[in-house]
Parts: sequence; C-alpha cells; structure tokens
Amino acid sequence: MAALELVISCEHGGHRVPPAYRSLFAGQGALLRSHRGWDPGALLVARALARALDAPLIAATTTRLLVDLNRSPHNPRVFSKTTRALPREARAALLERHHRPHWDRLRAALARRDTLTVHVAVHSFTPVWEGRRRPITVGLLYDPKRARERRFALRWKQQLARAPETHPIRRNAPYRGDADGLTTAMRRERPASRYLGLELELDQADLADAGRRRRLVTTLGASLRAVCDGFVPR
Repeated sequence: MAALELVISCEHGGHRVPPAYRSLFAGQGALLRSHRGWDPGALLVARALARALDAPLIAATTTRLLVDLNRSPHNPRVFSKTTRALPREARAALLERHHRPHWDRLRAALARRDTLTVHVAVHSFTPVWEGRRRPITVGLLYDPKRARERRFALRWKQQLARAPETHPIRRNAPYRGDADGLTTAMRRERPASRYLGLELELDQADLADAGRRRRLVTTLGASLRAVCDGFVPR
C-alpha cells in the first residue's frame, strides 16, 4: 500500500457471552445466534481481507446484545434491552471491560501509522428487513461531508462495478455513514488529513454461501487494493 495504510476492524464478529453474564441470557440462544446478536459472516470476511492486504485486524466476538461496540458509550443503544436494565455500576463495568478495550486497540493501531490511514469496519446486514428485501449486496458507508472519504468510496464502488461478478452496490446504504458508530467517533478524534473511516456492509445471504463468500472476498480485496494503491490524497 504505497499511498496510504489500511486497518481492518470487526465489531460484531461473534455472539459469545462471557461466563459472568450467561445468566442474563438464559433461554435466549436463538436470539444470540440471530442477526440481532452478531453480524454473521463479517469476521470471516474481515480476517480474509486482513490476510490478503497484510493489514492489522482489530476484532471482537462478544455478542452485541451485551454491549454494542459500534455505538458510542454515551449512546443509549450501546446497551440492549437485556443489559439496559442493569444497575448503573454494572453498565459502567460493561463499558470498561468490553467496549473500551476494543476502541483503544483501534486507537493504538491508528496511532502507530504516520500517514493517511483507511479504517474499514466490516459488518453484515440481514437481507430482509421489516418484511422487505434489501436490493443491495455491498454497502459502502462514509461521511459525505468529508471529501476524501467520499472520493475513496466512489472509487471503490467503481472498482467493484468492474469485477466479472457484479454485485448491487450502494453508497451510504442500508445505513447512513455519518450515524453514530465507531468510524464516526474516530472522525472526531482524528483529522481528515490522517483518517478515512468506512464501514463495509455485506448481505448476510451472500456470506452464508461459502462459494459466494469466497468470490466476494476476492473481489473486495482486489478492488480495495487497487483503490489504496492508486489513491492520491488531496
């Protein structure tokens, strides 16, 4: 990566419940394994991209129903319905033991880089929401007010569209790229001259099929490498 450096993260990589909190989720195994408990397939993609692009990976496998690592600590939705009912001290302990370490690992990875760094946070989304099919396979989320992020996302989309196996690709879908989350928080901490934060959102139906997932990872890796190698900051 000549023009810039790359860091990969995955905030919802598993549905693990630490032993101290298992009684809270008794009888909720199906919920934990559902898309509400984690992002199926996201960690597999994040690991593959990190290997292919020789990038550091900061990943977590604790269920988002314990504490959501893609929410700011002050956001009420950082806690699920289950953990929101805990006493204040218990919620503070969750943030300290499980939320803050992930964010601090990312901060440390970014701080070790002395040039413009692209942070790609890998997530997945359920293909059907509120009874409607989402007509998208790949979502590239970014802050439209940050010109470099906008330009990077556009070039990545263009590279993806050139792939032999095309996918429905949209920018800032199925979610807003400037909504509260890890990349949004890092933008407040790091200048636009040093940090580009993008969320990569992938259709869980594609990731559930091993063959389709491998082909998608190959396309994502090649396109991301091409953008990073040719990107000229200005």
